[in-house]
Amino acid sequence: MRIRDAAMNIGEASSASGVSAKTIRYYEAARLIATANRSSGGYRVYTQADVFTLRFIKRARELGFSIERIRGLLDLWQDKGRASRDVKQLALDHIAEIRSKIAAMTSMRDAVQELADACDGDERPECPILRDLEDAANQPLSSSAAGDHHLRDTR
Repeated sequence: MRIRDAAMNIGEASSASGVSAKTIRYYEAARLIATANRSSGGYRVYTQADVFTLRFIKRARELGFSIERIRGLLDLWQDKGRASRDVKQLALDHIAEIRSKIAAMTSMRDAVQELADACDGDERPECPILRDLEDAANQPLSSSAAGDHHLRDTR
C-alpha cells in the first residue's frame, strides 16, 4: 500500500497528527522535523510523512521523553541499520530518570503529608505548615544560593 503524499497546510497537518500548529512550529524550530516547504503563497506545506513524524514525536512526548532524547529516537527510527540495543538503552536511561523523579516526588509528598498531618486545621492561627515555610525563609543563604543575589532583599 502506497502512502498518499498529498500536500496539506499546517491546520490540516495539525488535525491529522493531533499536534497543535504552535507545537508544529516549535518542533521545526527545535529541528525535530524538517522545515516545511512553502507554497507559492508562503504557507507551510506538510506531507503524510511529516504527519507520521509528528505522531511519533507526540507519542514520545506522551511517554515523557525529552526533546533531546526524541531527537535520538528519531535518528534511530530513521536509521534502518540501527541496533535495537541503542533504542533500548535510550529507553532504559529514560526509565532511570523517571524513577529518580518518582523518588523525589514521593519524598516531597511525604514531607507535605507530614506537615498536613501536624496541622489541626481549626480556627486557631497556629499552623505547622506555615511555620515550616517560615523557618526555611529565615535560614541563611547557602553558598550555592549566595550567587542568586536577585533573591536577596537589598534594602
